[in-house]
Amino acid sequence: MNGRGGAGRPGGTGGASSAINVLVVDDDVRVARVNAAYVEKVPGFRVVGQAHTAGEALAFLDRAAVDLVLLDHYLPDETGLALVRRLRERGHHTDIIMVTAARDIATVQAAMRHGALQYLVKPFTFAGLRAKLQGYAALRRALEGGGEAGQDQVDRIFGAVGGASAGPAELPKGHSALTADLVREVLRGAEGPLSAQEVAERSSLSRQTAQRYLKLLERTGRVRLSLKYGETGRPEHRYAWV
Repeated sequence: MNGRGGAGRPGGTGGASSAINVLVVDDDVRVARVNAAYVEKVPGFRVVGQAHTAGEALAFLDRAAVDLVLLDHYLPDETGLALVRRLRERGHHTDIIMVTAARDIATVQAAMRHGALQYLVKPFTFAGLRAKLQGYAALRRALEGGGEAGQDQVDRIFGAVGGASAGPAELPKGHSALTADLVREVLRGAEGPLSAQEVAERSSLSRQTAQRYLKLLERTGRVRLSLKYGETGRPEHRYAWV
């Protein structure tokens, strides 16, 4: 049976250079289409199917290779969490990001216990979903190669799954937590320090916005600033996630 890949088995669908295969599961056909369109806009991700019931999702996973499922909790035949339990019982290790209007603490806690890597509450923006997907891609990169992990790598792995972000209480008025999370995920997914221009290009933000959030995160101690000196001119500011 295919569809048993996931972050625990990086490259299960063709190696690190292959696109990450995504199944979108939502009972609302229109919402599923919108979510699928969002996913397709994120580099490195490919939607391989849409399902509108738990039964359809299970049947699809039985016959196709899927790395990641964007899963709604409210499905007509059973809940998303019940589907996750059935997937695990049948040996599917496909990774799960819950994308749902369910926001009660009991459901969120149950999602964590059943191994959901992320939890995105509806309604959300494209930037919010993109940040979750980029965090997932960073997790897959951190898991590549297998072997043993030192504490630094362990920290990167758990940071990619969730990690601390600048919460609403920490952000000055006029700043968005979603934008701060987006900048954070870009830095976490980078192999080394980035300039404000590079962060802007990877996040689809303007350079001015990227610079503003980088300075904010640097002031809060979440980002480390370094200087890169060239042959002429002023040194370039480079930013790395701490």
